[in-house]
Amino acid sequence: MIEGTYADATRPNPKMNGHDRSLGSIIAEIKDEVKDFLNTRVQVIKSELQETMGAAKVALPLSFMALALFWTGFLLFTAAAVVLVASAFAGHVYAWFFATVIVGFLWMCFGGIAAFFAYNAFRSRSRFPQRTVEVLKADKVWLQAEARSHS
Repeated sequence: MIEGTYADATRPNPKMNGHDRSLGSIIAEIKDEVKDFLNTRVQVIKSELQETMGAAKVALPLSFMALALFWTGFLLFTAAAVVLVASAFAGHVYAWFFATVIVGFLWMCFGGIAAFFAYNAFRSRSRFPQRTVEVLKADKVWLQAEARSHS
């Protein structure tokens, strides 16, 4: 057989151990893997956001109803507290004024304490979905390990 013929070119080269892929096919494979990788991550984020939105659709109307009922109760308890404090100043011309100032001041203190705790709760929470962040961190570690092993 003559060297350099078409038959030689189509036969696998034993020296390459089956690694006779072209650079273009390797790049195309890497491109497909990157697309799959990114698509998976986008799907994870979408599913987490859909779970959150599903819970919000149920919780939001119930939250508004609860707020309305709590507000009504708050107003009634405030009126009762004002009457109670006003009775301590019975006979004084400014009894109702003192009572509303004292109760208002107490509610402002309680509101400040609640705002402080709410601020700390929001500050301690992450704004981005945690599972996605954990998956991306694991992917980063895996990619670094792969890069080191192929270097």
